[in-house]
Amino acid sequence: MREITPCRPSWKGTMTARERFNNQMRYKPVDRCFNMEFGYWEENFTKWPLFYENGIKNNEEADIFFNFDRIENVSGNIWMSPCFEQKVVEVKGDKKIMINGDGLLAEVPADGHDTIPHYIKASVETPDDWLKCKKERFRRDDPARLVNTDTLKLAYPKSREFPVGVSCGSMIGKIRDMLTFEGLAYATYDYPEMVEDMVETCCLLAEDFLDQALPVVDFDFASGWEDICFKNGPIVSVNFFRDVVMPRYKRIKKKLMDFGIDIWYTDCDGDVRPILPYLLEGGINCLFPFEVNGCAHPAELLSRHGKELRIMGGFDKLKMIEGKESIKGYMQSLAPMVERGGFIPFCDHRCPPDVTPENYLYYLDLKETMFGQVR
Repeated sequence: MREITPCRPSWKGTMTARERFNNQMRYKPVDRCFNMEFGYWEENFTKWPLFYENGIKNNEEADIFFNFDRIENVSGNIWMSPCFEQKVVEVKGDKKIMINGDGLLAEVPADGHDTIPHYIKASVETPDDWLKCKKERFRRDDPARLVNTDTLKLAYPKSREFPVGVSCGSMIGKIRDMLTFEGLAYATYDYPEMVEDMVETCCLLAEDFLDQALPVVDFDFASGWEDICFKNGPIVSVNFFRDVVMPRYKRIKKKLMDFGIDIWYTDCDGDVRPILPYLLEGGINCLFPFEVNGCAHPAELLSRHGKELRIMGGFDKLKMIEGKESIKGYMQSLAPMVERGGFIPFCDHRCPPDVTPENYLYYLDLKETMFGQVR
C-alpha cells in the first residue's frame, strides 16, 4: 500500500491496541476507549472532498488516514471455490442484468453506485441444484482451501501490539446470499434437509480452516457474518435457527475455547432479538455493527443480557445525518456503556454519503473528547 499521511493524530494511550481491545471486550480496566470505525460507502470516496482531495480510495486507506487503532481479521477459503463467473448478461437503460459470484441473476445500477441488487433468479433452487453445486464448488479437498501457515505465523507473531481475529465464516447468512431472501425463507419449509446440509457444509469448511489457523496464531477474537435479520426479525424461523444453526455454532465454539478465544462477534443487521438467546448459547457473545434503527438502542440489549453480551458499533447513522446537536445527544446516551465496558462505539454500519464531512469530523472529535482521554 502507498504511504498515507494521517489527517489527525492518533488518540493518546498507555496501552497497546491489543491490550486495550482485549480488556475492553472483557470488562477490564482500559486507558481509554478503543478507537475504530466500520467504514464507508463507496460513494463517500468520490463525494467527500476529505477523501478524494487526499487520494483516499477505500476503507483500508481511510483507517490509516483517520489514525484509528489497528485491528485485523484473518479469513480463509470457506465458501464457494470456485465462485460463479461474474458477467453482464444484458444492459437495459440505467440497469444491467448480471450473474454474480454466488450464481444469482441480479439487476443492478449500470453506473455501479451502491444499492441492494434486485435478484431475479438463483442458480440453486432445488436439492438437485444444490447437489450439483456442492460437488463442483464446495469440495473440502480443494487445494485452494489450504492455508499457508508459515506466512500466517510470520504476519501475526505473538509479540504484535494489535488485536487479530479469526473468521468463522457464515452458517446461514451466505446461504441466504446463494438462495436469495425469499428463496431461503421458502427452502426452510420446502426443502429443510437441503438447507440443513448447506449449513453442515458451511460448518465443516469453517472447521477445516480453523483446524489449520488456530494452532499457528494467538488470536484475540473470532468473527462471523450472518446477515439474516431485517426490521421484523430473522428470515428463518426461530426454531430452525435454534435446532439447525445453533448446534453448529457450538461445535465451532468448542474449537475456539480450546485455544482460549472467548470473544466471538457476528455481523447480523436488523432485529436480532428473537435469535439472540441462541446466538449467545451457541457461543456468539458480541454483536457487530449493531444497526440501531433495525433493532434497538444498544442499552436495551446490554441491560437485558448483562455482561454475557458485548456490542461493537451501535452509533445511529441517522443522528450523524441530522447534525451536531443530534450527534452530541446520542453520543451522551452511549457514555454509560463505554464506561461499563464490553462496548466499542462506532457508526452502526458503513457511514453513508448523506453524512457531511463536517458532521463526521465533529462526530470523531466528540468521540475523542468523551471517550479518548487517557485516564
